[in-house]
Amino acid sequence: MGKMQDYIEEAEQVLLHTYNRYQIVLDKGEGVHLYDIEGKEYLDFVSGIGVFALGYHNEEFNSALKEQIDKLTHTSNYFYNIPVIEAAKKLKEISGMDRVFFTNSGAEAIEGAIKAARKYAYLKDGKTDHEIIAMEHSFHGRTMGALAVTGKKAYREAFEPLIGNIRFANLNDIESVKAQITDKTCAILLETVQGEGGIYPAEKKFLEEVYAICQKKDILLILDEIQCGMGRCGSYFAWQRYSVKPDIMTTAKAVGGGMPVGAFLMTEKVGANSLKAGDHGTTYGGNPLACAAIKKTLDLFEENHIIEHVASVGEYLKEQLDLIATEYDCIVERRGVGLMQGLVFDKPVGSIIAKAMEKGLILINAGTDVIRFLPPLIIDKSDVDTMTAILREAIEQA
Repeated sequence: MGKMQDYIEEAEQVLLHTYNRYQIVLDKGEGVHLYDIEGKEYLDFVSGIGVFALGYHNEEFNSALKEQIDKLTHTSNYFYNIPVIEAAKKLKEISGMDRVFFTNSGAEAIEGAIKAARKYAYLKDGKTDHEIIAMEHSFHGRTMGALAVTGKKAYREAFEPLIGNIRFANLNDIESVKAQITDKTCAILLETVQGEGGIYPAEKKFLEEVYAICQKKDILLILDEIQCGMGRCGSYFAWQRYSVKPDIMTTAKAVGGGMPVGAFLMTEKVGANSLKAGDHGTTYGGNPLACAAIKKTLDLFEENHIIEHVASVGEYLKEQLDLIATEYDCIVERRGVGLMQGLVFDKPVGSIIAKAMEKGLILINAGTDVIRFLPPLIIDKSDVDTMTAILREAIEQA
């Protein structure tokens, strides 16, 4: 293989520069480690932004995909296929939801959820001026609908006008939510744990009060579980830790074990009274290869007791990060749930992340001042110990 810098320079000549990429070229993965083209090993505490829950090069997962590749990878949604049926059944089982629509990404899942909510409201009163309440500091994706409900003005302003009738409230501030509700409100949308916004979990009282308002007023509750779901917070979906149930929920990232796939799910009430034939579609969504990946991922979660493992090692990660937070004055606080954690600093964290990478640890930020920890869900306590040792060195040197 060529030198690392040669590949990087070539990439910059052919790829649209919308990412400020780390200056390494990754080649392969094994377990919880990644390797660049020069053979350097990295302990991965990013997992492709929460995607590789089962780690890299899982033989059972790979074999299931290879088997499906040899059979059929695409049919379009004009036909049924067995993997899509099996994947939908498994998702229904772990979520308690009733209807599934498969997408290719999390942003597409958000787009579908928005359309379902608006169609639900339209069928009730025939009007098209309904409003959605989303949260400040939220992140739901980069497509035009997902961007419209993303609570960061800097992301939105260059692309306006976006879809209209979106209002913003503050997470964990029920009065701010109440202040935005009108007779046009058709849905309240939030991440159960905000990811890009800085690792902010919804407080139990807040989410349960939002749920009660939605129940009383027939407003749909949409929960975005794209990053915080699929076991990362110690339950299949983060909302299952609360006394609530969404009307619509979105999932992606880890649900396909590394394959690009997502879904939005809904209750039967919404499913029977929203999107009909011709209202929504996708060419690749629900293809046999992606759904074989979902089915195998969910099987391996069960077989390997991933949820129970996250509860254990997630508590250990929390304890160790709390300990680090007491050791350094530059750390303001730790936030998070399970294996979705963040350390908040009083200064930008880019130099710390860069030093950690030099030492073989991959981390990412959430905003300029938060280091985000999203490791594969199969990490053990020794991996946490290795990570914290490198992190201490990086903090001291940066």
